[in-house]
Amino acid sequence: MVYVILKSGISSFLASLGFGFLFNIKGRNLWIAGVVGAIGGACYKVSLYLGCSEILSNFYGALGLALASEILARKCKTPVTTFLVCALIPLVPGGGMYRTMLAAIREDAQQTLNMGLQTLSIAGVLALGILLVSTIMRVYYQEKRKYLSKK
Repeated sequence: MVYVILKSGISSFLASLGFGFLFNIKGRNLWIAGVVGAIGGACYKVSLYLGCSEILSNFYGALGLALASEILARKCKTPVTTFLVCALIPLVPGGGMYRTMLAAIREDAQQTLNMGLQTLSIAGVLALGILLVSTIMRVYYQEKRKYLSKK
């Protein structure tokens, strides 16, 4: 169990780090983008281990990496997308897209529909998780700013 989560975290870290390098992120932010990716991958694997579905596990992974991105971006005074884009890539359902196209080429309509809907659902929950965390953090910091300005 721990080995599987650690393996997923390390592979997500390396994938995020690689895409951060590809996107020309420099210095400390490159390593932080990798750490955020590892958090997302670990959240995904933990929720799979706890019995959640593939779709719900991706949602929890997106929540974890979006929250880490928001917090670390404020600490580092960096745009959130710097960390978010790199960290999200390991969760993108590329295999599902491939299997959907493969089923379409083989003219298996039922399998194409099943895989396509699952892939779209995963992409949707990734976007929903990011949107949810971003909205909550924006409201939180606006209220915090109002509260501190009244003092």
